[in-house]
Amino acid sequence: MLIAVLAGLIVSILYIPFGKYLRGRLAILVALLPITLFAYFISFIPAIQDGRHVHSHHPWVPSLGINFDFHLDGLSLLFSLLITGVGSLVFLYAAPYLKGHRYLDRFYGYLSLFMAAMLGVVLADNVLLLFIFWELTSISSFFLIGFNNDNGASRKSSLIALGVTGGGGFLLMAGLILMGHLSGSYSIQEMLGSNEFLKSHTLYGLILILVFAGAFTKSAQFPFHFWLPGAMKAPTPVSAYLHSATMVKAGIYLLARLQPVLGGTDYWMYPLVVIGGITMLYSAFHSIFRTDLKSILAYSTIAALGMLVFLIGIGTAESLLAASVFILVHALYKASLFLTAGVIDHETGTRDVTQLSGLRKVLMPLSVAGILAALSSAGLPLTFGFIGKDLIYEATLHTTGFWMITLTALALLTNGLLLCAGFMAGIKPFTGNLPERFARVHLPNGLMWGAPLLLAILGIILGCAPWLVDDALLNPAAYAMHQSAIDSPLKIWHGFNLVLLLSGVTLALGTLLYIVRKPSAASLASIERYNNLAPKHIIGSLARYARKISIRYTRTLHNGYLRVYLLRIIIFAILLLAFRLFTGGPIKLTFDTLSPISIYEVVVVGILIAAIYITVTAPSRLTAVVATSVIGYCICLLFVFYSAPDLAMTQFTIDTLTVVLFVLVLFRLPPFLNFANRGVRIRDGIVASAFGLVIALVAIQVLNQPVDGTVSKFYGDNAYLLAKGKNVVNVILVDFRGLDTMFEIVVLSIAAVGVVSLLKLRLKASEKE
Repeated sequence: MLIAVLAGLIVSILYIPFGKYLRGRLAILVALLPITLFAYFISFIPAIQDGRHVHSHHPWVPSLGINFDFHLDGLSLLFSLLITGVGSLVFLYAAPYLKGHRYLDRFYGYLSLFMAAMLGVVLADNVLLLFIFWELTSISSFFLIGFNNDNGASRKSSLIALGVTGGGGFLLMAGLILMGHLSGSYSIQEMLGSNEFLKSHTLYGLILILVFAGAFTKSAQFPFHFWLPGAMKAPTPVSAYLHSATMVKAGIYLLARLQPVLGGTDYWMYPLVVIGGITMLYSAFHSIFRTDLKSILAYSTIAALGMLVFLIGIGTAESLLAASVFILVHALYKASLFLTAGVIDHETGTRDVTQLSGLRKVLMPLSVAGILAALSSAGLPLTFGFIGKDLIYEATLHTTGFWMITLTALALLTNGLLLCAGFMAGIKPFTGNLPERFARVHLPNGLMWGAPLLLAILGIILGCAPWLVDDALLNPAAYAMHQSAIDSPLKIWHGFNLVLLLSGVTLALGTLLYIVRKPSAASLASIERYNNLAPKHIIGSLARYARKISIRYTRTLHNGYLRVYLLRIIIFAILLLAFRLFTGGPIKLTFDTLSPISIYEVVVVGILIAAIYITVTAPSRLTAVVATSVIGYCICLLFVFYSAPDLAMTQFTIDTLTVVLFVLVLFRLPPFLNFANRGVRIRDGIVASAFGLVIALVAIQVLNQPVDGTVSKFYGDNAYLLAKGKNVVNVILVDFRGLDTMFEIVVLSIAAVGVVSLLKLRLKASEKE
């Protein structure tokens, strides 16, 4: 499993130097990666069907609990097959769709990275590893959504998507870390043993809020749904992949994976059912008013995601089985409809359903794909969608009392609206009379219409033979969510019952709505006039206010003057240290532990004080710099007196280098200083004196604290044994803390390069003069 994820990451990196050689027809070669991975995951079906799980462990940062732990069960296998299966067709479809595009190599690099990140999300067993891949999906989707970077709308949409999903990811990180800390392990499988402890903990509610924030933003749940329609600015292959099998399903996967860990309580159920219900009805309603094919499909995708959150929230065996089936149903018909819309746009130059009709006469195979996918989305008998909708109604009917009526009515109304939207996207463009402007439209490359046709046909095959994926894939996925056997085999026919009646009512309602409802620009404008009340507008307004506050804050506290920054930092340090001193108990001003003061120290301190006085009173810049260097050298002497020659040499080198830099930088400035503002000098003097006093008190307090020699003893005992060095200080700097020393050397090297550059500039200036 690690190899599968790494393969996608490596291939995405290889596109940078070699991708330019895979343009045109050769770009089909890139589909070998997802096809190979698809075959690889298919090989695990027998083991998963037998109830076995596959786990791999590779240490990474064990001290922090971060390891490459991967776990493959029914749920992760279902998502892995969708990611690689749909991904294979998208890779093939994109070759002719983007043929000749100057950034085709870059596109495949982003797409490979996206696929690898999604595989990492669904296979990771370590929650910290899952979060890393989670954020990688946000970053790679940012590149894909903004692929047409010369388009301002694309850039804006990609930034909004990254902002919303990235913000949710930040909160999710806190929730996952909190879960791991409380349960004592960051492994999801080990968390299953601590689920009751987590649910009874006082922080359980906070964990749910953080996890829900991550899942809702990623899966575009109300009120964070608005980023998903904007993502339609991406090329159609990206839209198809993102909406059917990857990005937006990541939040669904997270909720499904954590269902046995955090689910089963009212605090888990009610938010998911309410938010999922609002999302699916709100978005399904909006989908029937849209006139752009991709916009219709985007809102119907949000509604489908709301349905999945709704089902996971119910949390019964029937609802979780319905969720696992609907995940596959939705992936098949939605990917097919998106790819169909892409071909229509590619060949006709428009996605406006008010202008499209009769395309079956020139795009017959594509019309078959669109119509079959629309029928599957409608839940017509002998389609896989029919089985999925039946299971949804079974899940709602198995609730009790008021919930049964409410949830069933909500599902019925949503499914009816989605049926109408599916017919608008998959049937309307191909029925009716063919406009004369489309008479010369012709079938594109076979890969472009073959991919959606294959997915649509697969939806029919599984509708007629659901046992092909029942025990092999869907029941194991439901078991992973419910953690108990679900004996509910998928059937084409369940007899005449209430579920069949509800399916019939759905078909009648959706079909009637499709016949009566005529999409138009006027009807779209009628609902867009309420945009001021839409979450996108409200959140956008809050973002603008936050930006104004940030600008004022920046202009006030970050005005670009270094002296102001230093002054505020020092004042904050004074207040913080003083607060800690005066609230941490009585201050012990005992000097018994101090060593006797020698005449050498008195002389050096006297020189130091004199140098300070000269620095702050000297009218000459050069005099002030020289006096500052004297201060540094006096401190070096104090280090020598207290047996720290290594530190003294380091300080000496830095002071010398600093003086050289000061002289070179200040060479062109006026030779005299002019501090006319006496108040500023008095203020600075007070702040400096207060800081010195607080630091002195802190130092005295530290000296009066008991000394723990554990660390010193460790270095003393192991300096020679582990590093073969007798000078303990050198061993600490070079071996035990070698990385720190390396970065210090880098800093000094950069400073040295700067000095050399300044000297060269000075020499050139002298030559010109």
